[in-house]
Amino acid sequence: MNIGIAGVGGIGSNVALNLVRSGIDRLTLVDFDRVEPSNLNRQFYFADQVGRLKVEALAENLRRIRTGLRLVTRAERIDPHNCRVLFADCELIVEGLDRIGDKKMLLETLGATRPMVSACGIAGMDLERITSRRLGTCTVFGDFATDCHAAPLYAHKVVTVANHMSAHLLRLLEASHDNTTG
Repeated sequence: MNIGIAGVGGIGSNVALNLVRSGIDRLTLVDFDRVEPSNLNRQFYFADQVGRLKVEALAENLRRIRTGLRLVTRAERIDPHNCRVLFADCELIVEGLDRIGDKKMLLETLGATRPMVSACGIAGMDLERITSRRLGTCTVFGDFATDCHAAPLYAHKVVTVANHMSAHLLRLLEASHDNTTG
């Protein structure tokens, strides 16, 4: 099963890391952005990768964990016109986009056709308020309150939300496997 990751920043890169370390070997990584020094405190990149395309740097890092991965990388901005094509062969979608409008577009475009995980409220330090909500086929994780404009982004909270998202995806995959074998 192929999992599409829309945006490979704090959420997307950490979910990808978790999935690969959990045995997932097919991912489609889509992001137009480049690694910046400010990303290094919470994203799965290294100082010598600053300036590189995130999808290329992440693919390199993931292959260092597990050879033989089947990765598709697309250095493109996701929009309503290319969204379906970019994720056409993905059965599950990870929303890791920064802007609210982009998140909404992805959920509206792909959310009705396949399961998706998303994040909302990943800034600040508080972990106690992290929860999940279901919106159709999408499950959203976070505290639903703390925006990055209101508080700094800290690794421990970003990674905790990414861990919840990863666990949910793995449960979906396990249930799908159980349904096809049982």
